[in-house]
Amino acid sequence: MKKTLGLLPGAAITAALAVAMAGPAGAADALDAAVSGAHRSAEHRARDKWRHPAETLRFFGIRPDMHVVEIWPGKSGWYTEILAPYLADRGQLTVAVFGDQTDQYRDFMLEANSAFAAKLDADPGVYEAVAVTSLWAPDQVALAAPGSQDMVLTFRNLHNWMRWGQTEDVLAACYAALKPGGILGVTDHRSPEGRELDPEARNGYVDQATAIRMIEAAGFRFAGSSEINANPADTADHPSGVWTLPPTLALGDEDRDKYLAIGESDRFTLKFVKPE
Repeated sequence: MKKTLGLLPGAAITAALAVAMAGPAGAADALDAAVSGAHRSAEHRARDKWRHPAETLRFFGIRPDMHVVEIWPGKSGWYTEILAPYLADRGQLTVAVFGDQTDQYRDFMLEANSAFAAKLDADPGVYEAVAVTSLWAPDQVALAAPGSQDMVLTFRNLHNWMRWGQTEDVLAACYAALKPGGILGVTDHRSPEGRELDPEARNGYVDQATAIRMIEAAGFRFAGSSEINANPADTADHPSGVWTLPPTLALGDEDRDKYLAIGESDRFTLKFVKPE
C-alpha cells in the first residue's frame, strides 16, 4: 500500500485530468470531472444517485488545494476514487484504513485493507499521491500531524465507532488533526426522530440529534446539515438493520424487489468546524 506523497511523472498527467478545469472554470468543474472520471466503475457510478458525492463534498466546502483525511474507506474506496484525483495536483489526500486489532472483525478488516491496497496499487496514475495511515482507537489515533489538515471526512462510520466504543477517541483524533477553522464532514444512516435510541447503534442507524451532541462534546461547532442524502422511503426498521437495504441486501432474494424499491438508506449529512 502506498505511503509516498510523490507523483510519478506519468501519473501527473492522469491526475491533472480531474483538476485541469480548476482554473477559469473553477474547482466545481474539477470535482465534476473527478466524479465522472473513467477510472470509476459503472457499479460505483450507479450509486451516485443515492450518495450524491459532488453535492455532498460541495456542502462540506471542499477545495482542490486542501489537505484532507478520509477515515475508513472500506474495501472499495468509493469516495477515495473521487477525492484522490481531485486533490492530487494542489492538495493532499490521506486515507486512514483499519488499524491493528484483535476483535471479532479482524479478518474482515484485514480483507478490507488488502482489497483497498490492491486498488491503489492497480492504478498509480490516480492513487500514487495518496498517503495511507491507520486508525484504531485507542492505540492508533494519529491521523496526521497535529493541526495540519483542512478537512476530515467520514462516510457511514459513526455507527461503527459507537458499536465499538471508539467515538470519543476517534473524534478527539479528528479534532487534533484539523487546523483551527478546519472542517469535519459526517454522513451516516439516520434513525427516525423520536425512536428509542440504541447507544451501540447495532442496526446501523444513528439519531441525528445525538450525533450532533456527541460531536459538539468533542469540541466542534455545528455548522449545518443538508438533506442531500435523505431518503424518506427508508423506515429504518428492517430485519437485518440497514444492511437489509442495497447495496448489501443482507436477506438475499427475500423481498429483494421491495428493498431495491426503497433504495439506499436515509442519511444525515452534517458539517462541523474546529473553532478558531
